[in-house]
Amino acid sequence: MKKKNSAMARLMAYAGAYRYLTCLSYILSAVSALVALTPFWYIWRILQEVLTAAPNYENAQNLSRYGWTAVGLAVLAMFIYIASLWCSHLSAFRVQRNMRTRVMEHIITLPVGFLSDWGTGKVRKIVNDCAANTETYLAHIWPDKAGMVFTPIGLIALLLVFDWRLGLLCLIPVAIGFAVMSTMMGKKMQESMSQYQSSLGTMTSEAVEYVRGIPVVKTFGQTVFSFKRFKKTIDDYSLWTITYTKQMMRPMLIFTTAINAVFAVIIAAGVVLASGGITSELLLNLLFYIIITPIITTTMNKVMYAGENSMLVEDSLNRVNSILALRPLPEPPKPSEPKDNSITLKGISFTYAGGSKKAADGVSLSVAPGEHIALVGPSGGGKTTLASLIARFWDVQEGQILVGGVDVKEIGKKTLMDTVSFVFQDSKLFKMSVLDNIRMARPDATREQVLQALHEAQCDDILEKLPSGVDTIIGAKGVYVSGGEQQRLNIARVMLKNSPILILDEATAFADPDNESRVQAAFSKLSQGRTVIMIAHRLTTVTSADRIYVVKDGRVAEYGKHEELLTQGGLYEWMWKEYQTAASWKVGARA
Repeated sequence: MKKKNSAMARLMAYAGAYRYLTCLSYILSAVSALVALTPFWYIWRILQEVLTAAPNYENAQNLSRYGWTAVGLAVLAMFIYIASLWCSHLSAFRVQRNMRTRVMEHIITLPVGFLSDWGTGKVRKIVNDCAANTETYLAHIWPDKAGMVFTPIGLIALLLVFDWRLGLLCLIPVAIGFAVMSTMMGKKMQESMSQYQSSLGTMTSEAVEYVRGIPVVKTFGQTVFSFKRFKKTIDDYSLWTITYTKQMMRPMLIFTTAINAVFAVIIAAGVVLASGGITSELLLNLLFYIIITPIITTTMNKVMYAGENSMLVEDSLNRVNSILALRPLPEPPKPSEPKDNSITLKGISFTYAGGSKKAADGVSLSVAPGEHIALVGPSGGGKTTLASLIARFWDVQEGQILVGGVDVKEIGKKTLMDTVSFVFQDSKLFKMSVLDNIRMARPDATREQVLQALHEAQCDDILEKLPSGVDTIIGAKGVYVSGGEQQRLNIARVMLKNSPILILDEATAFADPDNESRVQAAFSKLSQGRTVIMIAHRLTTVTSADRIYVVKDGRVAEYGKHEELLTQGGLYEWMWKEYQTAASWKVGARA
């Protein structure tokens, strides 16, 4: 009970003034449950009058009055219950909205690396599904709980008042049902529910990643087994659900049999009691109990599923709180401003959450204002990690990162985001107009400024083919852009932002030759007067860099200009030869 109260208390924290509607819905549902039982008393009166008047049924003068009174009370109970649901739904919708708003507002304050650590699928499930679970609980289960409390109280009173012997016999299957249900609703069930949600969340997260990779799967003719992690999550989820179902099969069978056996118990009791002779009173009570016992089965089923939903909402609240418990990166009490566009890394080390190997291990490098440097090296070597740490997606565990001579931890978040711009290899566009997509970089930018940024990013040809030009909504009515075009639109966004430091992470990876030339032209314009860090696997794109850092296993293996590195006989020279060999490869060529 304590857990349920704590869950409701946490839900009411999101309700605000609407908590009073939640309380009112409970009271109205309780009143409705009691009113809904009163028609059965009138049914008993009808049966009594019919049996008393038999065989002279014309003497039963009150049947119509009792019948219409029963109907009126049933309709009244229905309207009271509708009013209860109206109150509970208003409160539930407000709680759902406030919960999602609070979680999203909190997520915005978290470092960008949070989504990489958790996975977008898992976060989406918590924001959407967990909030939806609380809405279902408040809108339907919570008012029904009043009925689950007051309906049994009223039923017990009715069962014991008319014939206490039949009433007690009816309660035996109920007691068995409650005993079995308690074994299924304990701490073990709570843990199972948490495991179920975790398993489902993991599978959802992997499903999102799989869907994103479908173009690659189709291109190379692979199957679902290419994504071993996704397949494993499906197998794990399937194994868990089958095991859990088998565990619950026997107690659920006993529970269902018990609560549906009430009718059989009444019949058996009637046969035993009638062995001493049938009286009109026995027949009256026996008929009445046969009519009212289905309510017992319905109520017990509601109690069962309400208990399951209570555990589900408890687990949902815990998952929501797991996000709310994450703390944003600390903001400096007195933020400092970068003095210039330089970048300095001093012996930094960083390990991802849950990782055992350092993604960055004692890295030191420096970039002067206006310099263009490149980070190259084998995949997984730590290039993107270093770039992400400069933008403070995470905080380093050792060492120091300086931007403009100031530790990034001493720079305000907004100032740092205004200072550093990222162009990712898979930059996203939202389902909104091109104008609004670009304007996200600077919400106060004028239409003319947006158009100028698009022009400088080589996007004129894109606008020409769009049906409504810059006002065309991306993703609506079949309007889409290619990967290279999407990248140029993202460059326009960065141009509009006009940050002094630019990080390009494999920005031409998905561009076709025509788009790549345009993207490179846009980069040339974008890079003027800015400090640039380029991450690339196409080594021809970094040969003109002021300095190239070769990153391997989280460390700087070597650095220098392109020509210098080719003479050192190191990793870069080997990578360059391999790249040249791959670039000269032709279909049909023989070794």
